[in-house]
Amino acid sequence: MLLISDKRMALLHRQFLQQVGPTDVTTFQHGEIFISVQTARRHARRFGNSLARELRLYVVHGLLHLHGFDDRNEAEAQIMEATQRRILRRAGR
Repeated sequence: MLLISDKRMALLHRQFLQQVGPTDVTTFQHGEIFISVQTARRHARRFGNSLARELRLYVVHGLLHLHGFDDRNEAEAQIMEATQRRILRRAGR
């Protein structure tokens, strides 16, 4: 797992996913998880979470992507979000 800036994330997002701007988490098939700390900080404030909680969420999110979960459509996103909540709840977070 690598914690990176929005600028670096935007470069990865454009290079590998052909999308503009940063995102919160990007994963790669070989197990790399890149997390934008700046996005995590913004989202933590926006959603009333601590930065630590937001980062834990992103780690779980990245791991789920590596295990075949996807969130590109609404049905898959709902399944992934429910799984994230269950994992974080079981972890006591």
